[in-house]
Amino acid sequence: MTPTVVCFGEILWDILPTGKQPGGAPFNVAVHLHQLGLPVRFVSRVGHDELGAELLDFVRSKHLSADLLQTSPTHLTGVVKANVDNAHEVSYKIVQPVAWDYIQHTPETAAAVAAADAFVFGSLVARQAGSRETLYQLLEHARFKVFDVNVRPPHYSREVIEHLMGQANMVKLNEHELAEVMGWLGETTAIEAALPWLATRFDLQTVCVTLGADGALLWTNGQLYRAPGVPVQVQDTIGSGDSFLAALLKGLLIGEEPGAALRFACATGAYVATHRGATPVLAEADVRALMQGSAT
Repeated sequence: MTPTVVCFGEILWDILPTGKQPGGAPFNVAVHLHQLGLPVRFVSRVGHDELGAELLDFVRSKHLSADLLQTSPTHLTGVVKANVDNAHEVSYKIVQPVAWDYIQHTPETAAAVAAADAFVFGSLVARQAGSRETLYQLLEHARFKVFDVNVRPPHYSREVIEHLMGQANMVKLNEHELAEVMGWLGETTAIEAALPWLATRFDLQTVCVTLGADGALLWTNGQLYRAPGVPVQVQDTIGSGDSFLAALLKGLLIGEEPGAALRFACATGAYVATHRGATPVLAEADVRALMQGSAT
């Protein structure tokens, strides 16, 4: 049986100097999971407006199911103004409140989460009470909970992030987020020691930290894995971490050796960074070719 995934959270437009691009971390993860061959459903909310209609069209153009996407009559579709002056470190101005702040709990959504092999969510969608309460309810139904820490000041709190880490089975952070979380907890250990420490502290099966061009570290089932970065010509890093998570999660769900899954995930993130926008067309063969080229 092919594993199935439900992703929950923000869907929005990234407003770039070159125009607007569909985005939102959990949405990007959903698109890339689908492109890598896993059945995926996505839970979010858009406004009853032109931008919302365009997002729904985009979802369908990617051949993703839109049956769990809600439409709000009272709140606008989300937008984020992205500053890409530094291609390696994109900054964001995230408008609020918007439709995805008010995702509703429904019987259909709860049933989808309960039936899925994995449930992917981030911290940004928990910035306001509406979607946060829905997320907390859905976590009660989920079998394997994947928390993508997404620290975007001022849209997060220590309390909520620690709560979600305590709910999760798998956590993914970047090195800046890891340093912040460890600082909250009064720990200043090196990254290699921080991952098993967090796994013990929050009873996690899997913890992963991305290191940008330097690759990533993965702690899973009591063992540490490291993968180097894949050198590429970066267009922008929007969506790279999301594609990384999608590739890693697929590998772990289908039972790949964790080190191999981590290397493929690093190459997937690098491949997406060679394109503009968060959700370029992605095929496993393209990533394998990049890995082969970087090894020669």
